Amino acid sequence: MENYQVTERHACRLLGQWRGTQRYEGIGRADEDALTQAIIALASEYGRYGYRRITVKLREAGWQVGTDRVQRIWQREGLKVPQKQRPRGRLWLNDGSCVRLRPEHANHVWSYDFVSGMTHDGRTLRLLVLIDEYTRECLAIRVARRLGSNEVIETLGDVMLWRGIPEHIRSDNGPEFVAKELRKWLRQVGTGTLYIEPGSPWENGYCESFNGKLRDECLNGEIFYSLKEAQVVIEHWRVEYNTRRPHSALGYRPPAPAACEIGGEKGCGKDAPMKTESRFSSTLGNPANDAGFPLSHSLGDGSSSSSVDRACETAADQAETLM
Repeated sequence: MENYQVTERHACRLLGQWRGTQRYEGIGRADEDALTQAIIALASEYGRYGYRRITVKLREAGWQVGTDRVQRIWQREGLKVPQKQRPRGRLWLNDGSCVRLRPEHANHVWSYDFVSGMTHDGRTLRLLVLIDEYTRECLAIRVARRLGSNEVIETLGDVMLWRGIPEHIRSDNGPEFVAKELRKWLRQVGTGTLYIEPGSPWENGYCESFNGKLRDECLNGEIFYSLKEAQVVIEHWRVEYNTRRPHSALGYRPPAPAACEIGGEKGCGKDAPMKTESRFSSTLGNPANDAGFPLSHSLGDGSSSSSVDRACETAADQAETLM
């Protein structure tokens, strides 16, 4: 009205609108915000429910509310039932119940998987990767030519000695993970097994994501001339991942930054002395001794960087022999 310089009476007459409607001011209710949050929460939980069914759920929760009011809030918040939905897999427990178990605290859910690699001569490497899904920490990477259920039990036992026993452990249906000896041992220590659906690696998403980082940042950029060199380099990358590498899901903090503080001046901070030059900026020779915290399958005889130097010298000698 100010732009066209007309009176309210004239503008309402031209638009055919009652002056009372023009002057009406809505009165907000005290429970409007709480009701809105309740509707959004129910819409997130029941993604295929419309506002009518959400109204029923609100009444079951004790809200005295009508369908019209719920519809108004529903439209104002831009809520709608999607035309299509992506199917999602479920994780089945041993008792037959169908749940998607998500980690809630450290040692709640571990997951493990195998990653393949090879040395310079074309021989196969097998990597057993073990992570804590809640903290995103890599607990162990065991590197060998062959790994079976006995080696899996040995790796889990080594980690449980210093980390504790997890409540559940997630894996695929590989023969090493479904072996009777392994299942019996896990049952004896009190750890439940969570097996994903066959052919559904995305259900083990935490471990698959880590495997991608391991391959992209380490395996694809290294040439291993021997098994020993692969064990040393991959172990150093694991410590680098846990103590220095920023993790986007953790607010760009490392999964185990506290480990840097345990070792004092030999820790992983920016002022820590560099003991060897490598592609990874880790200050660790034998991680179990240098960093001051336990790491499974640490290599070497306890010297700081001699194990790395010896591995590099051995690789260089083998390369000259091949040439």
